[in-house]
Amino acid sequence: MAAYFERAGGAAGGAAIVLDPMEISILRSLATQLLELIGPGEEPENGSGDPLDALFAEGPSKAPDDPALARLFPDAYRGPGEPEQDAAGKEQSAEFRRFTEGELRSRKRADILALVRTLDAATSAADGEGVVLTLEPAQSRQWLGALNDLRLAIAVRLDIDDEQRADQLFELPDDHPAKPLVMAYLWLGALQESLLETLLS
Repeated sequence: MAAYFERAGGAAGGAAIVLDPMEISILRSLATQLLELIGPGEEPENGSGDPLDALFAEGPSKAPDDPALARLFPDAYRGPGEPEQDAAGKEQSAEFRRFTEGELRSRKRADILALVRTLDAATSAADGEGVVLTLEPAQSRQWLGALNDLRLAIAVRLDIDDEQRADQLFELPDDHPAKPLVMAYLWLGALQESLLETLLS
């Protein structure tokens, strides 16, 4: 897997990449698993679908139990690895989470769905070989968010908290059960970096 993003010709701020069927399959599988982890969207209680209702809808006040979700939806006012908050800090974090997590989940879900839909469109156009996938500027930003979230979730599963740990995992033998996930983590990082550089160029 050696595909990287480049500027898309004729699309200001857009990006393009050539992916083969295997790469599309891996990306789609990882994205689908993350969608399942994040869970379905919640409809407003009155069923109106009013965006204003959604804006003021209250979400959960407690951090997710799953470590990967906790990394994707961290406590406010406390960074990863920082000590436990006091009672006042916990109350502030709970209040912040109650009014922000729902919107954050919706945005992350939309980013991942954009990635999946783009891949599905590319798959239907593929002829069994590599396919050029061209992203509009808005799609590029959604892909960047989705790739970041995929890497964060995988990093938690692999217990990666710094680059040294990632380097150690890279040295695992090929038959180690974690090796495919490690390679996916590194590949996603390369995709994310190349997409970011493309958007900034």
